[in-house]
Amino acid sequence: MSQYPLDLDLLRTFVAVADSGNFSNAAPRVGRSQSAVSMQMQRLEEEFGRPLLVRMPRTVVPNAAGNDLLVYARRLLKLSDEARASLSRADDVGTVRLGVPDDYAAILLPPVLARFADGHPRVNVELVCEPSRLLVAAIEEGRIDLAIVTRLPSQPFEILRREPFVWVSAQNGIAWSIDPLPVALFEAGCAARTNVIDALSVGGRTYRSTYSSASLLGLCAVVQADLAVAGLAASSVPPTLRVIGEAEGLPAMQPLEISLIRRPASDTAAVSRLDEFLRKALREH
Repeated sequence: MSQYPLDLDLLRTFVAVADSGNFSNAAPRVGRSQSAVSMQMQRLEEEFGRPLLVRMPRTVVPNAAGNDLLVYARRLLKLSDEARASLSRADDVGTVRLGVPDDYAAILLPPVLARFADGHPRVNVELVCEPSRLLVAAIEEGRIDLAIVTRLPSQPFEILRREPFVWVSAQNGIAWSIDPLPVALFEAGCAARTNVIDALSVGGRTYRSTYSSASLLGLCAVVQADLAVAGLAASSVPPTLRVIGEAEGLPAMQPLEISLIRRPASDTAAVSRLDEFLRKALREH
C-alpha cells in the first residue's frame, strides 16, 4: 500500500461514485468523463492495494473496506472545504449592527442567523429590536448598518418578500365574535396597524382599539387573554395563538412588504456578506 498522503481529488471522485451509484452518474459531478472516473477508482484501489468497490452490471457500491474509507473521505473533504472557505473569507471579520422589528426577530430571524453564523463564524451580529419606522431613522442617522423593515407604500425600498398577514385570537377565544370588534394594534405609523385598520374599514366592520403598543409580546399577551384579536405576520404567530379569518367574519388583509435597507457608509466585507445572505434568505423563505 502507498504511504503517500491521500489524494483529495481521488477521494472526491470516490464519494461521488458512492453517492451516485455508478461511474456515469458520478462523472458530471466531478467534471470528468466516465472513463476518467473509472481510471481514478483504479488508481485509488492500487494505492490501498485492495478493492474498494463492487462492480455490478448497472451499479457500483463500496465493499466493506470502501465503506470504511468513505467515512474518512467525507471527513477529509469537509475539512478541506472548510479550510478553503475560511481563507477565502479572511476579510469577513467584524461586527454588524442589524436592526429588526421584534415580531420578525422572535421567529423568522433565529434560524436565518444560525445558518449565517455557521458559514461566517468570525462575524458578530448585534441585534437592535425596534419598530420599522425607528429602524429607518437609525439607518439614516448611522446608528446601525442593516435593517429588516416592513415597507410603507410611500417608501421606495426594494420588496424582497411579501409576508402573509393574518388575524389571530386566543386558542379557544371568542373576542372575534364581539361587536364592536376589540382589536390590539401596533403603534401609530406601523404598516401592520395600517393594514388592520384599512381591512376593517373596507370590510365595514366596526371596532374599538383595546391596546396599542410596539411590543409583540404585549400584543400577544392581550390576545392570549382573549381581550382582543390582532393582525400579525404569519411567520411571527406563536403556537399559543390561533389563526382566524373569513370563517369568523373577519376581512382579508394585504400582505406585509418586507425590505432590507443598508447604511451607504457601511461598506465592510462583514456587512456585505450579511446583506447578501439576508437578501437571499428573505427571497427564498
